[in-house]
Amino acid sequence: MAEAPLDLPRVWVEFTDPADANQRFRCDLTWLTSSWTCIFGNGCHGIYADRPDDGCCTLGAHFTDKDDLDRVAAVAAELGDDEWQFRDVGTATGRRADWVEKEDGARKTRVVDGACIFLNRPGFPAGAGCALHQHAVLTGVQPHTAKPDVCWQLPIRRSYRTVELPDDTSYLEVTITEYDRRGWGPGGHDLDWYCSGNPEAHVGREPVYRSNAPELIELMGRPAYEELAIRAEGHLTQVRAVRARGAHQLLPLIVHPATIEAPRGRRSTA
Repeated sequence: MAEAPLDLPRVWVEFTDPADANQRFRCDLTWLTSSWTCIFGNGCHGIYADRPDDGCCTLGAHFTDKDDLDRVAAVAAELGDDEWQFRDVGTATGRRADWVEKEDGARKTRVVDGACIFLNRPGFPAGAGCALHQHAVLTGVQPHTAKPDVCWQLPIRRSYRTVELPDDTSYLEVTITEYDRRGWGPGGHDLDWYCSGNPEAHVGREPVYRSNAPELIELMGRPAYEELAIRAEGHLTQVRAVRARGAHQLLPLIVHPATIEAPRGRRSTA
């Protein structure tokens, strides 16, 4: 299936952060009400055609800051041999250097045998997938509390800019949108497959703002997330009204094209 165009029409909503009057959120309702869901192990082709089992874990994960690195280190220390396929490599000397490497001066998870050191490969008794994610599920905590920031945020993108107003005041604008191919930099256009704009991944039973609520709450704060949820529900009400009227020409303006083109038999959305 063809991916949705990168410059597709989008519906945005803005509101002041209930927790900070000097901050405003700008949220992409087209993305947040789409039916995207992670299909790792259930149809994901991986970002490179010759490594379809890796998902987006082929390149390893860059750490955003020391807190991010420390959080992952604490979880890595809890992993047993039955949970982490490459534990012997990742704990060879007992130092973080066993599972951390530098790329252009930035710290990231080490790549071993062509993918992230924390990625358990097909055939591993605990199952294929991120050892950190699997450990979180087994211990009853949210996966985003155990994984590198870039891993649990993907494919949600948060960015900031200062907006200068004519009266010499300003506010911080926080944008919440889709982490599309361009988020990976120039190399993102060379990825063989990418999920966020592909109909094959728009098969979730809930819209993104619901299915990824824990991640959005972490990114926005609960008060702001609750404001987003109210507006997202209103948008979905509008979508249902447009569908009921049979106004199909309007759908691409208010619904993510990949959601419209998703396989009908595989999804059940709001």
